[in-house]
Amino acid sequence: MQAANISVRRILTAGPRILLGSRPPDSTLSNLSFRKVSSAAVCRCSLTRHNNQTLPEDWQVKLSPEQFVVTRERDTEMPFSGMYLYHSEEGTYHCVCCQSALFSSNAKYDSGSGWPSFWEAIRAHTEDNSACNVLLRPDNSAGAVRTEVICKHCDAHLGHVFDDGPEPSGQRYCINSVALAFKPAPSG
Repeated sequence: MQAANISVRRILTAGPRILLGSRPPDSTLSNLSFRKVSSAAVCRCSLTRHNNQTLPEDWQVKLSPEQFVVTRERDTEMPFSGMYLYHSEEGTYHCVCCQSALFSSNAKYDSGSGWPSFWEAIRAHTEDNSACNVLLRPDNSAGAVRTEVICKHCDAHLGHVFDDGPEPSGQRYCINSVALAFKPAPSG
């Protein structure tokens, strides 16, 4: 199984890093074995970087290939391709890895950037920021100085935040759709 995981990893990291809609050739797939993972199953165990027993293979089982590459390997989905870009239903956007509540649909807006954009994270601008489920850290990759947005609970890469958003925060959180799981607001 470990050899199959290495082969899958080579397939996923070879060529362009944007994977939405891509699929390895059938000849490559015929040599691999896969386990079906129910999308309805919710992992209740901790898969954070703080858990010394967590392996990358644990995340590969839990996540789709696109979700894994974006959230665990800090990649980016192709602009204007994400399922939540034009999504306007009321509810909450959660981390696809650990289900922590991250963004409210009330803070979502169309920035024209190609990614779902939010002007603030849930509880980001309260007196006690410790209740916020996102963390910000410097990101000097790709030859640019940016601020990476990660999930506080599982260290998942979500996207980046910029200081050119609308008031009241002036922030533009550009978040990868594959890093999010949407939960609609209760009806009634």
